[in-house]
Amino acid sequence: MQADPPRPRDGMNDRPDHRPDRATANWCLPILLMSAMLIPLSAQGQNIIPDVAPNAAMANRLTVAVYFDWEDVSNPALSPDGKQILYTRTWIDRMNDKRESSVWLMNADGSRNRFLMKGSNAKWSPDGGRVAYTAPGEPSGSQIWVRYMDAEGATTQITRLTESPGNVEWSPDGKSIAFSMLVRGNDNWRIPMPAAPRGAKWTEPPRVVTKVKYRSDRQGFLEDGQQQVFTVPADGGTARQITTDEWASNGARWMPDGRSLLFTSLRVSDSEYAWRESEIYRVDVASGAITQLTNRKGPDNNPVPSPDGKLIAYTGYDSTDATWQDAALYVMDADGSNPRSLTPSLDRSPSGVIWAPDGKGLYFTAENHGARNLYFVSMQGDVREVTKGAQVLSTADVGANFMAVGIAGTTQKPNDIVTFDVRSPVLRQLTDVNGDVLAGKSLATTEEVWYTSVDGMKIQGWIVKPPDFDASRKYPLMLEIHGGPHSMYNVGFSFARQDHAANGYVMLYTNPRGSTGYGSAFGNAIKNAYPGKDFDDLMAGVDTVVNRGYIDTNRLYVFGCSGGGVLTAWTVGHTNRFAAASSNCPVINWLSFVGNTDGASWYHNFASMPWEDPSEHLRRSPLMYVANVRTPTMLMTGVNDLRTPISQTEEFYQALKLNRVPTAMVRFNNEWHGTSSTPSNFIRTQLYLRSWFERYKTPPTAARATQGNR
Repeated sequence: MQADPPRPRDGMNDRPDHRPDRATANWCLPILLMSAMLIPLSAQGQNIIPDVAPNAAMANRLTVAVYFDWEDVSNPALSPDGKQILYTRTWIDRMNDKRESSVWLMNADGSRNRFLMKGSNAKWSPDGGRVAYTAPGEPSGSQIWVRYMDAEGATTQITRLTESPGNVEWSPDGKSIAFSMLVRGNDNWRIPMPAAPRGAKWTEPPRVVTKVKYRSDRQGFLEDGQQQVFTVPADGGTARQITTDEWASNGARWMPDGRSLLFTSLRVSDSEYAWRESEIYRVDVASGAITQLTNRKGPDNNPVPSPDGKLIAYTGYDSTDATWQDAALYVMDADGSNPRSLTPSLDRSPSGVIWAPDGKGLYFTAENHGARNLYFVSMQGDVREVTKGAQVLSTADVGANFMAVGIAGTTQKPNDIVTFDVRSPVLRQLTDVNGDVLAGKSLATTEEVWYTSVDGMKIQGWIVKPPDFDASRKYPLMLEIHGGPHSMYNVGFSFARQDHAANGYVMLYTNPRGSTGYGSAFGNAIKNAYPGKDFDDLMAGVDTVVNRGYIDTNRLYVFGCSGGGVLTAWTVGHTNRFAAASSNCPVINWLSFVGNTDGASWYHNFASMPWEDPSEHLRRSPLMYVANVRTPTMLMTGVNDLRTPISQTEEFYQALKLNRVPTAMVRFNNEWHGTSSTPSNFIRTQLYLRSWFERYKTPPTAARATQGNR
């Protein structure tokens, strides 16, 4: 029996009788007010508690007061006959402070949009008669379920796994389901321990680690094992492991004949640090025999077989000493021979690769100048843009009738399910899951801006202006810095920015050099120079907005997380122009960071390891410039963070305290890398940030810090 469905709000195609009672929508406001009061009172000025309750002045703006009503959509899947669409709808369980997911079903034109079952990541069987999905089950955790799409609608739990399954894929004949799962390692180090007396309560045995395998399941600093490929009968039964401990794969794709699976794996047996040396393999399902299909110095990923099974498309590149390289889209024969690039001149990384129904080319998405759109490349290598515009589009499927389904959003429209004909692409929005929340709300507007930085580098950014913006007024400015550092801010909808702008802030977010979506040279511009001229790019952006005349230069603020936290800490060590800052989940000391992070990719931003030559790591550590800091600087980090461990935050907090710089350290519970995955923590992050900034309305009076070495 299925549990009662969640009570979704009335959207574009939701049934009116699913509309919930809104009387309790703001029950959490007293708690939010209390959370805003938790900031220490030791900093300069009074503790300002933001008013999150809807009042007359804010009722028509999008603020955190309605965040618990916010929903999202993901994983649309077109039925084999092209008549129906499955998708995952995510909502917030405010009683348990977590996000829950359910699978919804609608006709391909958006009609009859209805709840189907609790769960997520639904996949149609090849004949469209069943749906595989993941949902909580026995004995615990996530399990694979199958639902029959007939009138009876029976559901069956087909696995009873001890670890969570992922990347569920139907076999072509519908008889099996492939998936990936973590297989924990065994402690083969035996020591002659004496037997414990009956009833003794001895300390739990130690965990022995002899191989560095970066975590994937948040269970500790290092993994206990590897992700492996399994299959299970679609009617239920015992899961069978297909790959062995020598391999590590986060998923596999069936070949059309159903006899083998394609997967990507690191060379686990060759090098524990070969994070850029992945290859593509084929495994015979019956025998487990593995054949290597690619072989080069560089990562090959995302294999997708052609409909007839004669070709395999994949992405990859030849490794160099660059810290960032855009991948190309390749095809090879099914036996791994005759590999060739179809996109050698694109200089953008393809993702979400889909074969055209007629096999004459491939569709893929690519990021470009803050947008993401769909592209097509023919087998002769002719590339064209299928969709255009300032939007963030993820295409999930292209049906036999060339109808595509995906998810699209803009700065003014949150994500929703869309369809379009790839031969004449006009996006049609099918859902409106946040339409009721946005009803009557005046949104902030976003203006694209290009400006020139040092070395003549052209930088793209966006200015977010409050509702009812008046250019004759003076507004405080928040500079938001992205992480990565190899990543890209885009033109998608941001609840966080809308909330800040609704509270009267102008926001600036940019893609400084090192960002993706602008080509390999732009992304690699910070090689062995991070932080560096990307800081100049950010300051040139601030100057550009200030020169517009509507910014209060006494109220400039800066914040960012991860790589953005690094650059925020670097910023306050190199300029005193900001009234306050918040360096979130930062790296402060590259020397201590190397031995504590779970991410190896950071190391490649340096020419050497710290024990070979520590000078570079010291020169680029924000900690080394803490004597210059005058800017009140808050720090916010998850206590479980393994990527930028909270010990980095503690180092900076202690250094700021010793230098008598106003500071506060906010340690977020139930958070890993970042501070906003838990719904209530998202709200806390917003409120702590503004509360800190509201305390400081003039920049430090000391002379600007020297620029120092970069």
